[in-house]
Amino acid sequence: MPDTGGQIVYILDQVRALEKEMSIQIRNQGLEIEPEIIVLTRLIPECGETTCNQRLEEIVGTRNARILRVPFRYPNGEIVQNWISRFHVWPFLERYALDSTSEVQAELGGRPDLIIGNYSDGNLVATLMSRKLRITQCNIAHALEKSKYLFSSQYWKHKESQYRFSSQFTADLISMNTADFIITSTYQEIAGTEDSVGQYETYQSFTMPDLYRVLKGIDVFDPKFNVVSPGADENVYFPFYDKDRRLPELHEELEDFIYGPEGGQARGVLKDREKPLIFTMARLDKIKNLPSLVRWFGQSEKLRSLANLVVVAGYINKDDSRDEEERACIDEMHGLFEEYGLHEQVRWLGLRLDKNMTGELYRYVADSRGIFVQPALFEAFGLTVVEAMSSGLPTFATIFGGPLEIIEHESSGFHIDPTHGEKAAESMADFFARCKDDPSYWEEISANGIKRVDEKYNWRLYAQKLLSFSRIYGFWKFVSNLERDETRRYLEMFYSLKMRSLSQ
Repeated sequence: MPDTGGQIVYILDQVRALEKEMSIQIRNQGLEIEPEIIVLTRLIPECGETTCNQRLEEIVGTRNARILRVPFRYPNGEIVQNWISRFHVWPFLERYALDSTSEVQAELGGRPDLIIGNYSDGNLVATLMSRKLRITQCNIAHALEKSKYLFSSQYWKHKESQYRFSSQFTADLISMNTADFIITSTYQEIAGTEDSVGQYETYQSFTMPDLYRVLKGIDVFDPKFNVVSPGADENVYFPFYDKDRRLPELHEELEDFIYGPEGGQARGVLKDREKPLIFTMARLDKIKNLPSLVRWFGQSEKLRSLANLVVVAGYINKDDSRDEEERACIDEMHGLFEEYGLHEQVRWLGLRLDKNMTGELYRYVADSRGIFVQPALFEAFGLTVVEAMSSGLPTFATIFGGPLEIIEHESSGFHIDPTHGEKAAESMADFFARCKDDPSYWEEISANGIKRVDEKYNWRLYAQKLLSFSRIYGFWKFVSNLERDETRRYLEMFYSLKMRSLSQ
């Protein structure tokens, strides 16, 4: 759905890495215990052809990890049948946390030892559950909406019906202060850079007119903050030159995806197959900014003469989407095709690809000596950036967010400013022109990207760090008060007086 993407991949890869590392550490202690991991999410009875109506589902690639689904319920106890955007789930979360607490205990046969919240809504549920069960709580924001939308706190009323900023920001304040420790993917998420404010830093002090004023929302110097960067699944995202592991059986299908006829979930037919490919893939929304990339491409004659553009995003037919923002972007994409005459130079695919197909697609683009572009107006981390780099695909990515730390500019990739599209297009065109004169330059950037990911962004290091922090903060939780009782009472009051009423 429009709300989900990299976070789902993140969580499932996280589970596989944690189970593997937990098993190793338990075995090294001479114990014969099987770790159990539950991914708690929502049961959706009317879920189309998906498995979201199953209460339990095993997670592929694990021995003892599973998804547990619990439904949302109306006040009268009736189950909510259909999918709901994450912006509108707030009225259901308190009841959901209560139901989930008993479901998790029944499934595990006791209390869990650690609960990890994901996203604003998941973190609030984790807060309510950890308070009831008295267990260690870890929060992972992935992306805090407050920093995504300019002046969102001052003008919260203008977007309240669409985004529910009042509930989101209140939930964020409660969960980030309740958590025993917080995991971020990059340093800039916490405290920003010299030129930008960090995601958590935006919660230090702000005003929401006619609602409340925050004087000290979060202390970004609190030792509860930790940087633990995720990685890409090395079994799926590996270098294009590793021929023995490639999936040639997918190449015919990939060729049809990229160069096949128009129709169905494809628009545009690439006429010149000799050109390298510019590849991008993301949700189709304002923040991911894919229509802007198409516009930059359409406006740059130099770039159009050197490469073709392939976009994997959203739906081709807006009637297939139920998301207002995505529908607007679909209209914009179609308009750009007509405005710039892109039918023979841009290929737009409205597909949902599985991991193996996605991994081989990165490598297929690398075979053409292409590039990957991530043009988001803001990107909390940038999992697709890591995936592309680990596949050996030179990557151009936004300066706003995680990619600023992931990529070393002009060494392991390139930074682009999405607010200056003309310069971004010029940078890509210059890269292709240089590679045309000196093919070794493409090889150099590709190799440096692979090396960068291998050294800094892998799931083994992630699991080791997270488990280490869970022990440290779990121990600290029970031996030190640190004004916890006072903070807890204040947050309970804040939840009762504000969050509960806002959620209705």
